[in-house]
Amino acid sequence: MSYDNELEFDKEAKMDGKLWKRLFGYALRNRGLFVRILISMLIVSIIDALYPVLTRVAIDRFVRPADTPTTDGLWIFFAIYAALVILQGFFTTRFIGRSGQMETAISYAIRQEAYLKLQTLSFSYYDKTSTGYLMARMVSDVARLSDMIAWSITDFLWSFFYIVFCFAAMFSFNWKLALIVAAVIPPLAVVSLYIQRAILRYQRVARRHNSRITGAFNEGIMGAMTTKTLVREEQNAAEFEAITTDMRRASIRASVLSATFFPLVISLGAIGTALALIFGGAGVQATLGGEETFIGVITAGTLVSFINYASSLFDPIQQLAGIFADMQSAQASAERVLGLLDTESEVRDTPEAEAKYGTTMDPKRENWEPIEGDIAFDHVDFYYKESEPLLQDFNLHIRAGETVALVGETGAGKSTIVNLICRFYEPKKGRILIDGKDYRERSQLWLQSSLGYVLQQPHLFSGSIRDNIRFGCPDADEERVRRAAAMVHADEFIERQPKGYDTEVGEGGVRLSTGQKQLISFARVILANPQIFVLDEATSSIDTETEQLIQNAITEVLKGRTSIVVAHRLSTIRNADRILVIRGGAIVEQGDHETLLKKGGYYHDLYMHQYEEDAMQEALK
Repeated sequence: MSYDNELEFDKEAKMDGKLWKRLFGYALRNRGLFVRILISMLIVSIIDALYPVLTRVAIDRFVRPADTPTTDGLWIFFAIYAALVILQGFFTTRFIGRSGQMETAISYAIRQEAYLKLQTLSFSYYDKTSTGYLMARMVSDVARLSDMIAWSITDFLWSFFYIVFCFAAMFSFNWKLALIVAAVIPPLAVVSLYIQRAILRYQRVARRHNSRITGAFNEGIMGAMTTKTLVREEQNAAEFEAITTDMRRASIRASVLSATFFPLVISLGAIGTALALIFGGAGVQATLGGEETFIGVITAGTLVSFINYASSLFDPIQQLAGIFADMQSAQASAERVLGLLDTESEVRDTPEAEAKYGTTMDPKRENWEPIEGDIAFDHVDFYYKESEPLLQDFNLHIRAGETVALVGETGAGKSTIVNLICRFYEPKKGRILIDGKDYRERSQLWLQSSLGYVLQQPHLFSGSIRDNIRFGCPDADEERVRRAAAMVHADEFIERQPKGYDTEVGEGGVRLSTGQKQLISFARVILANPQIFVLDEATSSIDTETEQLIQNAITEVLKGRTSIVVAHRLSTIRNADRILVIRGGAIVEQGDHETLLKKGGYYHDLYMHQYEEDAMQEALK
């Protein structure tokens, strides 16, 4: 098995400013919350920067004054210090809670946009993208980004304000000594830039492998029965181990680089503290009668304050570096999430069609013309890969109300024709006309709201049987739901369920048999009352007796409606108005059942072969 995805991409290991500006814009959507966080962090950082100032006052006033030590004003000093501690605790609590709110708001906004995008993307996107990759983007990637953005804003605000206030205080005390301490920052910036670029490179690789792991889990779960019946457990485990080994290798390299980075920051911080102690200590000696240095004379309290600032100054610098590192490592996630949000649908309505008919999320149903169901292919060319054309100069006219069956070998082009009719794809050349108008002049929703599509492998959604039947008509009353179920004889097995129509079907309908899911799928389509029916091997999962009952019901339902039937079991299409035999993307035979049998061509041979097989199976029962 392969878990690669051709949509994955890689870029140079550098920060993308536009990307991060856009992501941080999600935080600014909640301006009130952002301003409250900013104010909280401003107050907290000012208080943090004031503590060394208070230390300086305490030493120079109460511990080492020039004359006799005094306790005058000590209680005032204590009250100020206590007030600052209480104030800091209050605003710290506030910014933690608000940052959590910000994280939730960002995650909500991104996931809402992503889900909306997934609803509007064309069918071709899902053909090329695995469920595992989409789940990785929407779950782990979005969670990682919202957490990083919300808390990096908090850390950045505190770090920025604290550094500004620290340097303001140091320069006010002694600007020369402040410059000495600041001299350590440029080397730190160079080291950060070099190491963090390497971290990004390995983090991007790790995230790509993480998506492959998610895809492998998804396929392993969905294909558990196939794995067991083919005894593939050992091979699957080996392939999965190879994927996880690749991720472990990339993650370890990124972790080693991160582990190297922070000790370097700490070491440079220690150098800054040592410089403050060496030059500041000389300044204090000058106050005791020693030789005056170029930084001048400073008090003991000022020296202690400088040492406090120098040792604590690199905490916010480390945090800023950490934010940069997180942004580097999360950029791969950001690229993947925004890559999804920026994905352009291959099938798009024109601006003129949107203006008149509306969009998928904002339809203007009052402007929709009624659909009669006349369908025409006008010199249509189509391919998935340009080097492998499937339809060339294809022409077909299906009259309104006509039942047309498509038969042919696998890969002949039957599903391609159906996908083009449903506008899941569009012609590369030529036109498809619905009621005489090129369907690209109207909206996708206009067409697809009048389509009833029953698949060979039906999909049910989590919820009750009733919810699934009225999935396309949520306002349908109980009588309509039961009538639709009765028309396809689904009511019989539904009534036998423990809770009847309220029975939960489970994820994907796992609690029901394939045939039962198919019946519910039929009822769902009939309830929607479409003008165009598409039945793609729709009765292949149903027993012969039930199939005959459904065929009788469908015959009544399809009267006056256009229907396209893709069939492998030829006995199900004997009553079709016209049967098209498709080979190599072209119509090689057409006519009703009796006409094609008399012709003695490909359809005759195919039908007789199936007849013999059915007779043999019947004899073996």
